[in-house]
Amino acid sequence: MASGEELEDPPSSFKSVVWDNFGFPVSYNSDGERVVDKTKTVCRRCSATVNYVSGNTSNMLSHIRRHHPDIPITGTRRKKSVQLRLPTVLQQPLDTNTCRAKTITEAIGIYIASAMRPYSTIDEAGFRYLLRVLEPRYTPPASTHVRQSVVPALYNKTRVIVEQELKTAHSIALTTDSWTSRATESFLTVTAHFISSEWDMRSVVLQTRPLHEQHTSTHLAEKLKEVVSEWKLERPGMPIAVTTDNARNIVNAVGEAGLGPQIGCFAHTLNLAAKKALEIKQVSHVLAKMRSTVAFFHRSTTAAYLLENKQEMLGMPNHCLINDVATRWNSSFEMVERYLEQQAAVYSALAEKNVKSKGIGNLSDLELSHAEAIVDVMRPLKTITAVMSTESTPSISMILPLQTTLLKSTETNTADSLIVKEMKNAIRDNFQGRYNDPDLQDFLNKCTALDPRFKTLNHLDPACQQKVHEDLVREVLGRAEKNDTPQSAEEDSPPSTSHAAVSTSQAEAEDTEESSSQPPMKRSAMAELFGSLFTTEQGNQTNLKQQLREEVSGYLAKECTSVDSDPLLWWKRHESIYPNLAILAKSYLAIPATSVPSERVFSTAGDIVTATRSTLSTDSVDRLVFLKKNLKIE
Repeated sequence: MASGEELEDPPSSFKSVVWDNFGFPVSYNSDGERVVDKTKTVCRRCSATVNYVSGNTSNMLSHIRRHHPDIPITGTRRKKSVQLRLPTVLQQPLDTNTCRAKTITEAIGIYIASAMRPYSTIDEAGFRYLLRVLEPRYTPPASTHVRQSVVPALYNKTRVIVEQELKTAHSIALTTDSWTSRATESFLTVTAHFISSEWDMRSVVLQTRPLHEQHTSTHLAEKLKEVVSEWKLERPGMPIAVTTDNARNIVNAVGEAGLGPQIGCFAHTLNLAAKKALEIKQVSHVLAKMRSTVAFFHRSTTAAYLLENKQEMLGMPNHCLINDVATRWNSSFEMVERYLEQQAAVYSALAEKNVKSKGIGNLSDLELSHAEAIVDVMRPLKTITAVMSTESTPSISMILPLQTTLLKSTETNTADSLIVKEMKNAIRDNFQGRYNDPDLQDFLNKCTALDPRFKTLNHLDPACQQKVHEDLVREVLGRAEKNDTPQSAEEDSPPSTSHAAVSTSQAEAEDTEESSSQPPMKRSAMAELFGSLFTTEQGNQTNLKQQLREEVSGYLAKECTSVDSDPLLWWKRHESIYPNLAILAKSYLAIPATSVPSERVFSTAGDIVTATRSTLSTDSVDRLVFLKKNLKIE
């Protein structure tokens, strides 16, 4: 017996003390199987082999007496401390209370929420196999445990983070809209928007609640009130602007809830105008004919294969034809644009004899001309939609300038074809009456004036520009009076490192007003007697107005930034120079021009509430949508 050879310990039921010094030899056969020979024992002291007959320890006792007389052979066998081999340790199941097990369980919840997977994923054999390969010791929880405990815990944890973020927001705006799931349930999703202390645009989904009753303005108003109350969104003296679609019930609900101003979603408004243009008889005819051709290539594998060959032969990009969706005008634009790009390949494929394209015809020259006109007229609308749907930079300030731009671009001229004139007029007539409420226009113009890209208000005449500037002064003064004193140019400025970044030039630094803080002096006897009767309040008020006028005029006098620049970065650098206007900018520029951020939730929530998961509770829907949008995975 070679020293160090593996030995099997005798069973614990063997009580003789001699077993403390012997074990059974272990070997491995050609198949790698472990074999224990229980006809022999091996001395742990000298590795000698001793024959063993089951139940008889005489041979081992003789060996000890003869060769190891120093070893005691009386008494009972001592208990050995159990030292698990590494493979044994790895086979021990993880206790559910260990940090490792808790981390994995939470990760499963994060995956379910972020990937919009059904809870039943946890019970799928493939998912459990994946977990077993990654961590054999881990026992996956039941799907009910994830639904009832893990996801709610994640929701609560994330909600605390969102609530803390909202507390730091100077003011908050909302976007909201109702939607219907694939399980035909109606919900209302509300998203909050604000600008952080670091001048970053932030959006957080607050809640998704069912609409069991009729969607009346009164019922929707109650839902909005619940959101404001539950999430503590009110700020003293700060309005809560709400961006919605143009449905009358939600428009009225905003006012009934005591919120506002209500901003009509620019993308939705643009969509209505675009659809009017696409409903023109000649336009709809071209779209219908093109739609049938696209559907044919999607339906026929032979035609699709031929189209790919023709694209390669003609050196054209290998792009699929796009079918439009009735509710999305931009999909019609994309369908026409792609068809025109692939026109040569489409015509060539349809000309092949083995393509059974009965009833599918090519567009005539006139129809092709109409298709090109559709793209030319609608392209500016597509660009505007993309620009206005951003969530990273302010968009509210662009509403009126873009409306002016759009109305100018839809003015007809003598060079326009009949179909172009009809499309332009349809868009113009539908869009011209939007955002024409005087109070709303005043509000939107102030938003534009607070954007360093558009503060010159070139869409207005000089008299209107002056009025907006005066409105800014009045609002800044009103807020300063409520706070007893305005922000000075150096007050509340960032620390020295940040301050260096804030002052973008020596000239700007010189423009900042230095405010020296003197310690309070004792009031004189005269001041004690007559201070309340004869005050300098009027003079201070005049100085206050002058100070604020100078701040506004100084801001307006600065050159506009590029339209491609980031207005929030500009304000971050100039906050200490124009502190009172910065407060307004943070409030106004946080308002989205579109409810697209809320609408993006629709596809998410629609996937969450599928027909196969129609049994999900409304609380589960709320939590899953909330986590999908707000959970930060690092």
